[in-house]
Amino acid sequence: MDQKYHIPVMLEEALRYLDLAPGKVIVDATIGTGGHAQGILEKIMPGGRLIGIDRDEDSLAIARKRLEPFGSACQLVYGNFMDIDEILKALKVTSVDGMLLDLGISSYQLDDPNRGFSFQREGPLDMRLDRRSYISAYDLVNNLNREEISDLLRSFGQERWHNRIAQFLVREREKSPIATTSQLSKIVASAVPSRYRHYRIHPATRTFQAIRIAVNRELESLKVAIDKAVELLESSGRICVISFHSLEDRIVKFGFRQWAASGGLKIITPKPLTPTMQEVHGNPASRSAKLRVAERTAGEKR
Repeated sequence: MDQKYHIPVMLEEALRYLDLAPGKVIVDATIGTGGHAQGILEKIMPGGRLIGIDRDEDSLAIARKRLEPFGSACQLVYGNFMDIDEILKALKVTSVDGMLLDLGISSYQLDDPNRGFSFQREGPLDMRLDRRSYISAYDLVNNLNREEISDLLRSFGQERWHNRIAQFLVREREKSPIATTSQLSKIVASAVPSRYRHYRIHPATRTFQAIRIAVNRELESLKVAIDKAVELLESSGRICVISFHSLEDRIVKFGFRQWAASGGLKIITPKPLTPTMQEVHGNPASRSAKLRVAERTAGEKR
């Protein structure tokens, strides 16, 4: 397999719970390099249609090449899933049979040092999923005040040492701008008290997560996308969301519950599904994944 291809997380579960069949119309709202999409297309052919959306043009290019054998059955669109209603309207699609949202950052993105997502690779402080976006991690780290940085780390990273890290960042950037992933990682590590630096996760993990979420407005986009996606589902259509941290999972859980309370959804997974031990062993990046599934009912639309 091409090394650029990200290993899709919980692929078998997603394919099963989407309730796929030939002729169905499915949206993969975070298509990435096309791993889930390939499996979906194999199950909805002949006569099916897959619409893939992503705001990372590099990933879309890889997916386009990968899915080329499916021809016109697969349509790829550059865009943000929070605009899914407008994207489908432009394609003259009024409803679909299923939606998949995989909220993870792909290994392809993490492994590219020029994207600046990983503290394990030296690169520019970027972290934009959409390279056309104006705001990067560099802008936030070097321009937000101490209170804003602290609040960002606490809210989006659930970082215990948010105040200390913010203080260290502001102090260091007064000497010179913080411009690389390694600079940021070292400053964060130095801010964390020494006895807490050797825990299971790297001390910079939560900071990088928080900044990435803020740069890409990920939680805000997710809230909007879930409501729009449910509105676009046919009766009995399924929505599957794979999340990777508690903040995302909470939004999905409460979003589904609100729709269920109003009669618009039936929750298929009262508790989220998690990867098998076999999958985690073969793909450690899947270990924190949670899959929630719900089904559109015939109730009133909002």
